[in-house]
Amino acid sequence: MASFFQYLLLLLFFIAYFSSSAQSSSRPKSSFRPRALVLPVTKNASTLQYVTQIHQRTPLVPLNLVLDLGGQNLWVDCEKHYTSSTYRPARCNSTQCSLADASTCGECNEPPRPGCHNSTCTLDSQEPHTGGFATGDVGQDVVSVQSTNGFHPGRNVAVSRFIFSCTPSYILQGLADGVSGMAGLGRTKIALPSQFASTFCFPRKFAICLPSSGSKGVVFFGDSPYVFLPNVNAAQSLTYTPFIFNRSSSVPMFAKRQFLSEYYIGVKSIKIDQKVVPNINKILLPADKEGFGGTTISTLYPYTILKTSIFKAVTKVFIKASAAWNITRVAGVAPFEVCFSKDNIGSTRLGPAVPTIELVLVNNVGWPIFGANSMVPVKDDVLCLGVLDGGEFLEKSIMMGTYQLENNLLQFDLDSSRLGFSSLLFGRKTSCANFNFTSATAE
Repeated sequence: MASFFQYLLLLLFFIAYFSSSAQSSSRPKSSFRPRALVLPVTKNASTLQYVTQIHQRTPLVPLNLVLDLGGQNLWVDCEKHYTSSTYRPARCNSTQCSLADASTCGECNEPPRPGCHNSTCTLDSQEPHTGGFATGDVGQDVVSVQSTNGFHPGRNVAVSRFIFSCTPSYILQGLADGVSGMAGLGRTKIALPSQFASTFCFPRKFAICLPSSGSKGVVFFGDSPYVFLPNVNAAQSLTYTPFIFNRSSSVPMFAKRQFLSEYYIGVKSIKIDQKVVPNINKILLPADKEGFGGTTISTLYPYTILKTSIFKAVTKVFIKASAAWNITRVAGVAPFEVCFSKDNIGSTRLGPAVPTIELVLVNNVGWPIFGANSMVPVKDDVLCLGVLDGGEFLEKSIMMGTYQLENNLLQFDLDSSRLGFSSLLFGRKTSCANFNFTSATAE
């Protein structure tokens, strides 16, 4: 009898063992967790907007999106051609609505579809180029992007429940042709940097490297290295300055959310040709509690915009410094007021040989702006200073535009609340076009 029970126990042991082995062999050996993600960026020639691409939905569909550095979230046109088996609306009072800071509950009188469900929380979205404004449902769907080791792209990875906002088609007016929405990179819980970091457990950091026309730049999500051909890790040349946050804004809710989502840096003074520009009202340089004043960095404006008094002070000194370099001023070419003949302007690795503009920041570091980022070719024989007069009622005192950011690597470290900037990569014999998108390998 004892031998019978011993035999039975031995039989049960082998059954359990082989069953366990079969189950373990059917599981993935390990779950791939990327250290960083990468997206391509191109400059649209007609709108001067910067466009990236992600894949969304089931089955996956490529979406072209305008980059919005201060944007609060990903918003997508759901009114036309949105088909997905994995779309889920965010029901009112759900965790998703809380993360999106969406307290308004919407109703829809049409048949249910993505962007049209009852008892779904909503978000307001704005297309800043035309001022188009719309309210859309909050939803979730699959988003797929490429991983990277910092040197080249790796395998695709997916976020199964990426939170975004649906919008009607009319809000796309003002965006580049073929664009389906905007990719927000701001400081909210549902902007791309926070959702990617939360999903894949890497630091809340991202870096942008905007290309000039006709080439491809890059956005990294996650920590460095950020390597450009020929083997230049641009992260090694970053200079850091803190973000300036003001959390006591008393403006209306939508404007308050936008203000708290944007990236401000502290500018103490401006130098041209190593001399401080006089007559800048220093009261205008920091932002006040209502969000007016201060210096923001934007991917929505092609050129830096200055409040009138700052514009006049800067251009006056730049014109004087250029005259000392024997550079001849000529008539302005819209939209630029300050233009010069190319006859006496030399060429350097850092662009046209003109006086260097430098932003002196609150921690006493300087951000130099060389000729490649300050002078815009408008005719064969004319270069113009790429800054615009925004008027006395400009909401921000300085709005840094994309021309001044091109071929500079900028790292936005949300965990440490600081900006890292490389200055012009031409100085290291590389550019934003030199990330190796062609050598994708399995990691």
